[in-house]
Amino acid sequence: MRKYNVAVVGATGMVGRKFLEVLTEKQLPVENYYLFASAKSAGKKIDFMGKPHEVIELKEENIIGKNIDIALFSAGGDTSKEYAPIFAKHGILVVDNSSAWRRDPEVPLVVPEVNAEDITWHKNIIANPNCSTIQAMVVLKPLHDAFKIKRVIYSTYQAVSGAGVKGFDDLKNGINNEPPKKFPYPIFGNCIPHIDVFLENGYTKEEDKMIFETKKILNDQSIKVTATCVRVPVYYGHSESINLEFEKPCTVEQVKEVLAKAQGVVLQDDGSKNLYPMAITAENKDEVFVGRIRKDDTVESGINLWCVADNIRKGAATNAVQIAEKAIALGAVKDQLN
Repeated sequence: MRKYNVAVVGATGMVGRKFLEVLTEKQLPVENYYLFASAKSAGKKIDFMGKPHEVIELKEENIIGKNIDIALFSAGGDTSKEYAPIFAKHGILVVDNSSAWRRDPEVPLVVPEVNAEDITWHKNIIANPNCSTIQAMVVLKPLHDAFKIKRVIYSTYQAVSGAGVKGFDDLKNGINNEPPKKFPYPIFGNCIPHIDVFLENGYTKEEDKMIFETKKILNDQSIKVTATCVRVPVYYGHSESINLEFEKPCTVEQVKEVLAKAQGVVLQDDGSKNLYPMAITAENKDEVFVGRIRKDDTVESGINLWCVADNIRKGAATNAVQIAEKAIALGAVKDQLN
């Protein structure tokens, strides 16, 4: 079996370290791992796969000569815009966790359970979708296939870890009444209806991402999508209330039957036993949990549901590693020397 050389770019960050955790669990056919980060982290040692790995400064001269096949990026949009093309130029498949490449029509935007076939037409860059979009797609794709979605209304309740270490610290420190450094207002004991920057149309960039990415991943521009994204005082796990209108009639039982069989989905739906998805039970798991499925009687064929996933695992690290895993399985990783 062929062995691959894999780089992790942004290895010292919150998602980068989760990459390492997921990679340890997945045990891909890898010969060498190379951990890259900024100059300030270069030379640090990270224990990984049972031995210390020295962090390498991210620059082109340090990429050449290592025969890297795949690079998992989680180092921010600016770094991705600068370095993803450099890796790609050397024949390396980049799986990028930032928003830098998601809107590029030449770049696949992939959730492996949903549109793994898009991996095959990459030009050495594949984009990992937004965390809140990823979990929704795992649930919506089988329903779209079964009943064809006409309209989606997202209301999200997103954990502070989605804003990185600084967001995490704002909640932790806010418990002691320390002022926020990441968010515009205290997040402890509060909900902030503001994720990313505001756009001219009144939506935030996070909401705009969900609208755009839903249509691209499902490959259907006819779907009507709107979203409201809210930051809540939870450390890990994004929760989403999703209202769907379908073209085909369906019952709650039929929706549950579809989701019970769906790849990557765990159905938790029994009100008599207080069984429903929660952030606290989804933490550090790779599946998307769905429940509270009920009819929306305000439209002819409507459903409300609630889904939860760990935004750092499935919403970032796991999805990216799954893309790499699928690319290997599909023979979509090029043989090259760099």
